[in-house]
Amino acid sequence: MSRQEFSRKTKAAIIARADGKCEKCSGALKPREGEVDHILPCALGGEATIANGRLLCRVCHATKTADDIRRTRKADRSRDKASGAVKPSSALSTRDKPKAPKITTKPPLPPRQLFQEAKANG
Repeated sequence: MSRQEFSRKTKAAIIARADGKCEKCSGALKPREGEVDHILPCALGGEATIANGRLLCRVCHATKTADDIRRTRKADRSRDKASGAVKPSSALSTRDKPKAPKITTKPPLPPRQLFQEAKANG
């Protein structure tokens, strides 16, 4: 999925709503210092709307972007595993499978004689 950028009108509305403060840490921002960010990243289904945008300081934006990248990669791995694009490792896949009974190729032993006739003393 390609990244959707905010339009100028949407960015202006988000900046006006923030009133010169970071919407995460409430720190005061100088003019043109804030960065408009997607709350839910485009890679995870977010859209470029006013409701999905917020103004962040550089520090908050950097930490959120790092977390977004981690969540996006995890979603990619889950999707690949579920679709069969990536084969699961053998250590995990054998844990859930029931073990098959062992098949013996040796012939069975002959039956044992359970009783012996007693010899008569005479």
